[in-house]
Amino acid sequence: MPDAVPHWEGAVNARLLIGDIYRMGRSEWLTERGWGQVYDDGVRTVIDLRNPGERRRRPTDPVVGDAAMARFAVVNAPTEDPDNAEYQALCTPYMNHPRLYGDIVRLFPDRVADVFRELAMAEGKVVIHCSAGRDRTGLIATMLLQLAGAEAGRARAEDMAAARGINDWHRISPVKHPHESYLGDDELAPLIAGRGRALDGFVAGLDVRAFLLANGVTPGLVAALVARCTGTIL
Repeated sequence: MPDAVPHWEGAVNARLLIGDIYRMGRSEWLTERGWGQVYDDGVRTVIDLRNPGERRRRPTDPVVGDAAMARFAVVNAPTEDPDNAEYQALCTPYMNHPRLYGDIVRLFPDRVADVFRELAMAEGKVVIHCSAGRDRTGLIATMLLQLAGAEAGRARAEDMAAARGINDWHRISPVKHPHESYLGDDELAPLIAGRGRALDGFVAGLDVRAFLLANGVTPGLVAALVARCTGTIL
């Protein structure tokens, strides 16, 4: 069985989510050796949920050669349109809390459905990521868990791990975040509790299977998604 926390050099907020799907933060944090470890763990597809303007290397990021990345299918499938006026009014400075997950699904159903379509058709194991590996990744992770019938409380546990994971990174990151900073437990604990309550409300109000079918994901692809999550051979 693969490790719940993979040992990929440079990876931030990386974990096995469910089945053969991993999650993590920015792909640019991985070293070339880290990408080799990702490949050795069977990952062949990377789904980047960020908007195109976010997909760039920073001076502090490790240099990774083209050959190291040529072994992966890298799919850019943004969950949102940052130029949408209602999105801008709701998600200031960005989508950063589960209370906004329902708005993303409502505003951008086609984009969200496209992510699941890509997941269903992906070659090999898959890693999904956004910037922090917390909210856009968390939206898709929460929906996947519900679709797969994961046990109660699993979505909350995933969200807590993601929030703590990126918070730990803020403590040591060479690039200080413009809107977030490291929080001690006395500040982080109530924030995580509030996120959990919002996440419960989101999950209670959404039937993921019905959403996918209503937005053009075929029954066969939905079945493939469930099989990917549960390890079932179709």
